[in-house]
Amino acid sequence: MSGLRAQIQELWDRRESLSVDDSDANAVIHDAIGLLDTGEARVAELGDDGGVVVNEWLKLAILLLFRQSQMSTIRMGPFEYADKIPLKTDFAARGVRVVPGASARWGSFQGSGVIMMPSFINIGAYVGENTMVDTWATVGSCAQVGRNVHLSGGVGIGGVLEPPNAVPVVIGDDCLIGSRCIVAEGARVGDGVVLGAGAILTGSIPVIDAATGEELCRGEVPAWCVAVQATRPRRFEGGEFAEFLAGLVFAHYISYRLGEFFLLGKAECSGYYQ
Repeated sequence: MSGLRAQIQELWDRRESLSVDDSDANAVIHDAIGLLDTGEARVAELGDDGGVVVNEWLKLAILLLFRQSQMSTIRMGPFEYADKIPLKTDFAARGVRVVPGASARWGSFQGSGVIMMPSFINIGAYVGENTMVDTWATVGSCAQVGRNVHLSGGVGIGGVLEPPNAVPVVIGDDCLIGSRCIVAEGARVGDGVVLGAGAILTGSIPVIDAATGEELCRGEVPAWCVAVQATRPRRFEGGEFAEFLAGLVFAHYISYRLGEFFLLGKAECSGYYQ
């Protein structure tokens, strides 16, 4: 894979001189996108320290694909599209259930057991096994969604391609993202989180311990918490206004192992993905 990474970087460095008909360059780009499509590689993953590691070269491959691809007519049954990127196929063979009206772009990945109600998954996104992408939910480019997650109706998971080193949204395993939530701008949701309906979580949204009023961090909901939309007053020159924040109703680690319920200590702002 290191050789392919070097080839993508070399193509990126001379992208201005590339011809759309360069079959050798296009083959390299397609090989890289193929890794994303099968889940063999991911745009982002968690490192040993719990931080998000961005595989920037795969984002460059996606950007090169858009640059090199030409518009074409895509027909899927009775539907017609005009786009540069083909849609995924062979869902049944991969154990993915897709309801009419749902679509996923080539270069995205859905694990076995994923259910897609009428929804959309963009290129570079990763959706883990047994996750439900409910009606009108969208998973943006390069977003990383874990296993056994329920993205409820109308959820918007933001995407990011540029700048290439930008961290995408990461949602852990076993989460419930409530209806009409927005998670964007590199926000992170830990394992086992329940995000209340209508909550907005971006990289700059304060995350507050509702029991103490303490600001734990911004744009990161710790594992095994319930977080709901809240506001707090903030004074500006023009007056006092409500500032959006995510209030943690249960700001603790929770384990359901062996059918028991343990409080494992106050949530901290780092290390909770380990």
